[in-house]
Amino acid sequence: MISQLPAAFRAPYSIDDRFKKSVVYFSMEIAADQALKTYSGGLGFLAGSHMKSAFELNQNLIGISMLWKYGYYDQVRKTDNAMDVQFREKLYFFLQDTGIEFTVDVAGRPVRVRAYYLDPKHFQTVPLFFLTSDIDGNDGAARAISYRLYDNDTRMKIAQCMLLGTGGAKLIDALGATPDVYHLNEAHALSAAFYLYQKLGSADEIRKRMVFTTHTPEEAGNEKHDIHLLNEMSFFGGIPLDRVREITGIQDHVFNHSLVALRLSRLSNGVSRLHGEVSRQMWGRYEGICPITHVTNAQNQRYWTDPAIEAARLAEDAQAIAARKIELKRPLFRIVADQVGKLFDPNVLTLVWARRFATYKRPDLLTQDMERFTRLLNQTKYPVQIIWAGKPYPMDGGATDVFNHLYYLSHLFPNMAVLTGYELALSKLIKDGADGWLNTPIVGREASGTSGMTAAMNGAVNISTNDGWVREFTKPGENSFLVPEAEPLLPDHVRDEQDRDNLFDLIENEILPMYYDRPADWQAMVLRSMNDVNAFFGANRMAAEYYEKIY
Repeated sequence: MISQLPAAFRAPYSIDDRFKKSVVYFSMEIAADQALKTYSGGLGFLAGSHMKSAFELNQNLIGISMLWKYGYYDQVRKTDNAMDVQFREKLYFFLQDTGIEFTVDVAGRPVRVRAYYLDPKHFQTVPLFFLTSDIDGNDGAARAISYRLYDNDTRMKIAQCMLLGTGGAKLIDALGATPDVYHLNEAHALSAAFYLYQKLGSADEIRKRMVFTTHTPEEAGNEKHDIHLLNEMSFFGGIPLDRVREITGIQDHVFNHSLVALRLSRLSNGVSRLHGEVSRQMWGRYEGICPITHVTNAQNQRYWTDPAIEAARLAEDAQAIAARKIELKRPLFRIVADQVGKLFDPNVLTLVWARRFATYKRPDLLTQDMERFTRLLNQTKYPVQIIWAGKPYPMDGGATDVFNHLYYLSHLFPNMAVLTGYELALSKLIKDGADGWLNTPIVGREASGTSGMTAAMNGAVNISTNDGWVREFTKPGENSFLVPEAEPLLPDHVRDEQDRDNLFDLIENEILPMYYDRPADWQAMVLRSMNDVNAFFGANRMAAEYYEKIY
């Protein structure tokens, strides 16, 4: 793949013989660096780490994504400090105009698309290409397609998927490349399959080339649209609807993107062992799907890990890790002081809940018992500080209300902070400064999750429900603290109450006494956690596994 690219767009390395097969990776978001705000959260963080590790391993892979004019959104505050959503134009002078333009038909009219290139030297990624419709020659509606990541307008979101999928496939042709593998990271780029069908002439030829990674553990969470609306939007590229039904097996009006991706791929994967099992159960009743395996998500150590704390880990120097941890808290606590006017103490146990704000992740779980929460934060024998951060989906009023409730609640406690602007840079500071990483999804709802991996790489101990990647990592009491699993058939409020009580018990009876009364035991757990997370959850393992198992 890389060797087929024009010289100006080739990676600065020779392809490793283990990774010769040519691959193009489609992702709606890629978090390559804080300076390039084309991502929203976990999917982008994962894709960014994958592209960095593919670079480190000299893989024959390129990435295609979208150049979002406004990014996801800027998380700011209103005059009363409630969270606000700001859409602001982003400028990237380090991106290179490839000179490549083409059209994608959207709803029967041509939309011009331009490709920009991110040189691997900037952020140590494989060659990345970003597509935009915000160019001269397009009207306002066409330009707006690439304005906002995950637009809430149905027709606009379909058009965005078409720019990524059909546009990405057209870009490959314009570059003169013929990849062996088209890897869809989620089903957003599915329209590429119909472009390939018109080129190759059969669904079997698509299956020889296409693989699919699913990130959604619930059937209801997968993207669905009316097949007639998609046809009206030119999603199928002019293929007659009867032929589309024959290719995809969709006979009613509901077009399930993930289901069709499973039927047009030769192999698919979930993103943790548990998610692979859940996906096989979820999709197993459907005919014509490809096999579903798993490749557990991971994160790039070189990007995420503090060099000094990593050197201390390699030296097995637990005291040096503890000393470095105190140093790493200081930059984070300057952010806390700047944003919320509170002075945190680097010698106090600091717990963090930080990731995408979604209600199933239960960011407010601890605060649902205000009497016990107040007692925990006000007691002085074992002082504790807690930080929250994360972005809700901008149109998710429920999650935004939870964020604002936590913020206003924090006014009652000098040792509670809720931060805005959770992007790569703040995420790195928070993971550097955390002692304990709170992870509280409803069990079975988290496909993988990766924030706890990079927290552990920087000396934070995971405190988690038994979901996603944690099931493959946790050794309760040795490298992490695990919330005992509630019975799955309990009513939601009873399940939440059990999880909340068990989490409080862990913090009050095990975590705080260990941190303050038995610091050697805490430091030993931190070292075991760091060793265990680095042994398997680095993205170099993941990027190699995609070649070995999927490509």
